[in-house]
Amino acid sequence: MALTPFTSKLIADVGISMGDEGKGRLIAEIAEELRAGSGRRDAVSMVLKVNGGANSGHTAAGLKLNLLPAGVVEEGVSWLALGSGVVADPRKVWWETKPLEARGYSIVPRLVIDQRTMVSDLSHRLLDLAWEHYRVHVLREEPRGSTGRGISPAFGDETAQWQIYFADFQGSRETFAGRLTRRIERALATIRHVCQVDGVAWEGFFDTLTQAETRANGEAIEAGIFSKEEFDFTRFRGSEPFTLNTEAVVETYWRAGSSLARNVGDVRELILQSLREDRSVLGEFGQSYWLDKRHGFSPNVTASHTHAPEFFLSGGIPAQPVHTIGVAKAYDTKVGTHTFITQIPDSHPLGSILRKLEFGTSTGRQRMVGWFDAVEKGDALRYSGFQCMAINKLDALTHAGDWRGELLICTGYRDASGNLVRHVPRDPDVHQTLQPVFESYPGWSEDIAPVRRYADLPENARRYIAGMLRHTFEVAYEGGRWPETLPNLRYIGVGPLPAQVIKDIPASREIVESASPAPAAG
Repeated sequence: MALTPFTSKLIADVGISMGDEGKGRLIAEIAEELRAGSGRRDAVSMVLKVNGGANSGHTAAGLKLNLLPAGVVEEGVSWLALGSGVVADPRKVWWETKPLEARGYSIVPRLVIDQRTMVSDLSHRLLDLAWEHYRVHVLREEPRGSTGRGISPAFGDETAQWQIYFADFQGSRETFAGRLTRRIERALATIRHVCQVDGVAWEGFFDTLTQAETRANGEAIEAGIFSKEEFDFTRFRGSEPFTLNTEAVVETYWRAGSSLARNVGDVRELILQSLREDRSVLGEFGQSYWLDKRHGFSPNVTASHTHAPEFFLSGGIPAQPVHTIGVAKAYDTKVGTHTFITQIPDSHPLGSILRKLEFGTSTGRQRMVGWFDAVEKGDALRYSGFQCMAINKLDALTHAGDWRGELLICTGYRDASGNLVRHVPRDPDVHQTLQPVFESYPGWSEDIAPVRRYADLPENARRYIAGMLRHTFEVAYEGGRWPETLPNLRYIGVGPLPAQVIKDIPASREIVESASPAPAAG
């Protein structure tokens, strides 16, 4: 079965759950499909990191990435771009780039950082830890679960109009030093007087950052690409509490950033040029719809926008048709202190199996696991929209070990009065009171990792897929007729390797009707 053609040269790869859906792996699949369909090796001009910063982790062809887009594994892609909706630490750019180049990947010749991409630095990392300290020790609230990469404070500088842009690395060191010094002074005053951090916690922040980055860059240290001292943050600590060795910070960031000055350009023009050349631009999004800073549940959100409209704001181009792929897993995961309505109990045998697979790419944090929540996916379709879906990690649900039970799909919620709720409420206090309504599906014991044709999946696996689609559409189109053309299930991931993807998938209406009749089209 031929894949449905993309409806635009702009393609958005977005998450429709709580993140960690496996969006990064799809970049290679989309690129391969575009090359095969066009006969052009250069069918994809650019892979654009649209939002966020080093807090979002993607895995592509076995590579763990944070700042760099997953297009690094695609040699035919001309540009690896960071849009203006991204905050980037220039040191982190090099920490990812040098190990990849040592492995033979071409990064620097293809890297373009938009002039308006914002610079994040050590002061943001310290503020990140300080605000978490304030939340826990002063307000006595649960921790937010930040990555400690300084992303929210960096975006805070955007709204407060204290931005430092990557374009500043094309100017004078003196001007940059003045701006960064003033930023550091503001951060230190905030940490001491507003966040009310004590001296012991202040010193501990540097140890926390050192340990985190030493762990994250362990392979590069072992390979001799970086010395262990490169990730020693204690060298930036001042001689007195709540001070920094400001000159050392300025020099370190100027050296890292000015080394990227030739990579700073106008991403807007490159995108428009790509469209004139009839080449595709892939927008790679971090996090997902339910972590959007406006549409998610604060404080468990990210600091940027996480769905398709941000493509145009980060890319700096006019709004126009964009083909959006909504990515989910065959079950759900979350990190932090989210309300997790469908969470699988720790004692459940499937939960134990899934937790062994689920650790954050960026932080290594253990993820919570839960049943597939079709209400969240349906609302992401209803209010955000996507033309295609991808479902990853179906193979993880195969019966194994002590797990021989059925699979559950959340089709709605019950409120405290017993009323059925068919959409995610916008009031977080209401959201926390809800209980899941499940529909049960029989599982399967066959190993589906080698499967490459949809028809070769076990019957129960196909029933489960039909259930995920049906309940998602029931939520999305509640109150009206289903559209004649439903979002297409484009990819099914059955393993972590690039080849472990099923693509010959029937039309969504055919899948749903194979299990039970679908509502008539409008």
